Amino acid sequence: MNIPVPNTIVQKAIDELQIKNFSKATIREVVAIAGKIEQQAGVEFIHMEMGVPGLPPAAVGVKAEIEALQKGVASIYPIIDGLPALKKEASRFIKAFIDLDISPEGCVPVVGSMQGTFTSFLVSGQCDEKRDTILFIDPGFPVQKQQAVVLGYKYASFDVYDFRGELLKDKLESYLSKGNISCIIYSNPNNPAWFCLQEKELQIIGELATKYDVVVLEDLAYFAMDFRKDLGTPFQAPFQASVGRYTDNYLLLISGSKAFSYAGQRIGVVAMSDSLYKRSYPGLTRRYGGGTFGSVFIHRALYAISSGTSHSGQYALAAMFQAASDGDFHFLEEVKEYGRRAKRMKEIFLKHGFEIVYDNDLGEEIADGFYFTIRYPGMSGGELMAALIPYGISAISLSTTGSNQEGLRACTSFIKDHQYDLLDERLEAFKAKT
Repeated sequence: MNIPVPNTIVQKAIDELQIKNFSKATIREVVAIAGKIEQQAGVEFIHMEMGVPGLPPAAVGVKAEIEALQKGVASIYPIIDGLPALKKEASRFIKAFIDLDISPEGCVPVVGSMQGTFTSFLVSGQCDEKRDTILFIDPGFPVQKQQAVVLGYKYASFDVYDFRGELLKDKLESYLSKGNISCIIYSNPNNPAWFCLQEKELQIIGELATKYDVVVLEDLAYFAMDFRKDLGTPFQAPFQASVGRYTDNYLLLISGSKAFSYAGQRIGVVAMSDSLYKRSYPGLTRRYGGGTFGSVFIHRALYAISSGTSHSGQYALAAMFQAASDGDFHFLEEVKEYGRRAKRMKEIFLKHGFEIVYDNDLGEEIADGFYFTIRYPGMSGGELMAALIPYGISAISLSTTGSNQEGLRACTSFIKDHQYDLLDERLEAFKAKT
């Protein structure tokens, strides 16, 4: 098999976007480059760069949203606090699948977890003027750091690869002890590496958050998608792991995008602990003249940013939460397809000499899911990224995610049934030329 794309076409696509260092290209830039090459060379790409759901949206949500639109809700501003039914069902969903008690009052709809994160960063950073830095437990979603840049906030980060288990405590404390950290953020399961922080690690994070009085943002964009465990039975253990068992200083970011394949409607929920919701901070009082963390979050920050979240989308999410908690909607069964795809894709990469970068959780083999990470001996992540592009395979470098490891993040969402054989053939050719 010949290399499917001439280097001249690849370089032209890169030059047209004026990207000086391809290894640092953003997700959207890689998508644009791959798209240009596909169009100009007429070569089908195996897209692994973009974390977009590749499954149909949950039917229960679509039905509820259509019914809401037919009733005319599109003409009415949504309540800024959120639809009462959604707040109630979000609280119940959290109890059913995380086993945490959060009042409906603190469950606030947002325009996807992206807006939830942005608003959480904004308010957390205004609580105390001495706490001007966000701490990222990396690797993580690159755009969240861009949000910090947009807000003008400082940030610090470390790659947790070498600091799992008890090693996390000293590493985390080395940052928190400085007194400048406003909040900590991580995703669980992790984007991009798909490892899952374990209970003992979440306990460390929670206890140190309480000790140093910082807010924890737990990004659950891939809610309960650790397919090694049966996390899909409501009100029955095992539950989605959460820092909420170990501190009151937390926010949960729950998205409709991945677990419910409802990304296009940009709907999610930020759930604040009852304690954090009701807490007053000197910085917020000075800036806004009063208010608690929760009231400032909703009536000051969210109101200024978007004046509410899609009215019909809230009906959809409320219906999905309710059906899941009732046991009528087995949402995890539908998204387990990502795990099946990851298993097949990993087998093909390993067959051709690749290795999994983040390969275990405290000794347990990593789960198969939405993402996985790969490296190739003797190549940096940027070199590997550039080397695979001519073979019609696109992914992003781990360096853009805050990782110190060399390799790529691969997403399973866009792989098509006929592309497994195509991937096998192209990696065979790649290996022969390397």
